[in-house]
Amino acid sequence: MLRGQKVFFRASKADLDRLYACNRESARVWNECLRLAKEYFLQHGCWITKSELQKQTKRKFHLHSQSIQAVCHKYLFARQAAHHAIQQGHPARYPYKKKKYFPTKWAKDGFKVYENGKIELSMGIHHGKREKPIVVYASHLPKGTIKEIECCFDHGLYLAVTYEDGQKAKAYEPGKAVGVDLGEVHTIGAFCENGQALLITGRKIRSLHRLRNKKLAEIQRRQSKCQKGSRRWKKYERAKQYVLSKSERQLRDALHKTTKQFVDWCLKQSASDVYIGNVEGVQRNTRKKKRTSRKQAQKLSNWSFGKVKQYLTYKLAQHGIRLHEIEESYTSQTCPVCRKRKKASSRLFVCRCGYEEHRDVHGAKNILSKALHGAFVHWDIQTKLTYLRIA
Repeated sequence: MLRGQKVFFRASKADLDRLYACNRESARVWNECLRLAKEYFLQHGCWITKSELQKQTKRKFHLHSQSIQAVCHKYLFARQAAHHAIQQGHPARYPYKKKKYFPTKWAKDGFKVYENGKIELSMGIHHGKREKPIVVYASHLPKGTIKEIECCFDHGLYLAVTYEDGQKAKAYEPGKAVGVDLGEVHTIGAFCENGQALLITGRKIRSLHRLRNKKLAEIQRRQSKCQKGSRRWKKYERAKQYVLSKSERQLRDALHKTTKQFVDWCLKQSASDVYIGNVEGVQRNTRKKKRTSRKQAQKLSNWSFGKVKQYLTYKLAQHGIRLHEIEESYTSQTCPVCRKRKKASSRLFVCRCGYEEHRDVHGAKNILSKALHGAFVHWDIQTKLTYLRIA
């Protein structure tokens, strides 16, 4: 399976300067893609094709040919993603922002890796002469076949290495089904058809979001009193980038731990299918109808349900577990016994008919019954709840 790893390296001052120059050159390729796409659309009334875009950018930049193609592919992917979002009714925009720096990627024949950690990044042939490669030394390279190397920046340069670990995903074997209700208070609420239930708290993720917002608000308050572009304004701008970078790493770590705990629980239950509710649009629709306060709107905007789905997709597939996404309307409001709707005002869903259940487990139960039976069916089985939190 393909995996990614962040790798730190050392290099000479000259090669570091060349890596920064590569990222500036990649930004020029991106800006050229924007210009070519705009001109082509104005002339022909349609988007520029992949082959035409690669033809227009070929041999025009001081980079390896595959590095130039990688930037073109990223532009085309961003354009396609925006088009898909617009078709679904989301307020998205096509790529339009120019960049000063852009990650440079080397693929296939664009690099050489040696046993002592030495990596040669090819710069291609220019004016009929092969240019001297950029040499870096990495101490902890992943074990496997390296497919791609990308030079990225986060308070310093590092290499994002994509490699093949040699492991194959397990084959699908029919087993038990699990329903999942994603939430902001509890990141994952799950129920298995054997009666086992799981709650993984999202309090650490919420606290990281709150701390980040608090620090950013304080920095922006002070920055607003400075002249834009001054030395003090730039100092606060660097502080903002530091806070964002650190919180992003902490949040990524917390989400990986959360999804890892859920996958381990699925393996213990011998699960083969996971049905997850589609919560896309909850934030937009809620704010559009003006039903929430600014505080609640901020909580919804901090909800990282997209990343949770992304991590679950490949982690479950590695163990042969299929992930299905279903429509989850009224799964948290409908009583499975009397079929009446009621909004829960606490963490416990209580109905007049006598039915009681934790609201997140209740939602997971309804999602599972809707996926298996097409309707809300009461699970006449004792629920055994497991509560987990991130260390």
